[in-house]
Amino acid sequence: MDKKRLQRRTSGRKICMLILLAILTAYCIMQIPVLEKIIYPYPHRDIIEKYAVQYGVDPLFVVAVIREESKFLPQSESHKGAIGLMQLMPSTAKSISESIGDKTYSDNDLLSPEKNIQYGTWYLASLQKVFSNNTTLVIAAYNGGRGHVQEWIETGQIDPKNIRQQDIPFKETRDYVDRVLKSYQKYITLYHN
Repeated sequence: MDKKRLQRRTSGRKICMLILLAILTAYCIMQIPVLEKIIYPYPHRDIIEKYAVQYGVDPLFVVAVIREESKFLPQSESHKGAIGLMQLMPSTAKSISESIGDKTYSDNDLLSPEKNIQYGTWYLASLQKVFSNNTTLVIAAYNGGRGHVQEWIETGQIDPKNIRQQDIPFKETRDYVDRVLKSYQKYITLYHN
């Protein structure tokens, strides 16, 4: 009699543990977007959306660029001298300030999330105009330079109507395009309303 009782108790515990494990597994599966949002955060959302609307750029595209450029660290500086969240070169930022009529610009402004996002978003919008909203070409130009991308098109190294990432001549730019496109798709999945 005691053996049967012990077996039932042990079986009951096993069943309870399996039920608990199933509930925890279901809960974890339902929480995956929460975990993904930790990996793909959306800081500075108000600033990003403000300038994305002003310049006609998808804010999720902007946040994907920021994620890959600086990992959201506003004090970032590359070995080539690009600064801030969107990793702008001071010479590019100076040109942008002249284009938008910002007479107060200084290179220190690139450390400000507001100014850096404004200028970076304006620059993405200008690249979208040049490259007919071709996201792959825009990303390639943001990383490798507008002149290089235009040269690749003119020399037939890449076909703007049928762009394939593997055709991008610079490995660094090719890898960058891949990372930004993947982040952009993830942001669309997680944050598109």
